[in-house]
Amino acid sequence: MSIEHLIRRYILENLLFTNDNGQLEDHVSFLEEGIVDSTGVLELVMFVEETFGISVKDEEIVPENFDSVAQLAHYVRLRIGEAVPEADERVPVG
Repeated sequence: MSIEHLIRRYILENLLFTNDNGQLEDHVSFLEEGIVDSTGVLELVMFVEETFGISVKDEEIVPENFDSVAQLAHYVRLRIGEAVPEADERVPVG
């Protein structure tokens, strides 16, 4: 399962309370769309730490890392040392 899939599934089931994958695209802003509030961010941090075995530092809890499926997957890849696709290798969403 891809990192994006794991993140999307968690958000759909635990924050949006649905199983409809069409409800969340990779680049949709969690904050702008009201998907995640401050409590939701803390839930995401706990999910990331438990699921991917990394420790999230306070200074890393910023929108650049936690504001969309794509941004969070990118952050996780950097932290676990997985290769991050170059911009021209990423699959466009939409």
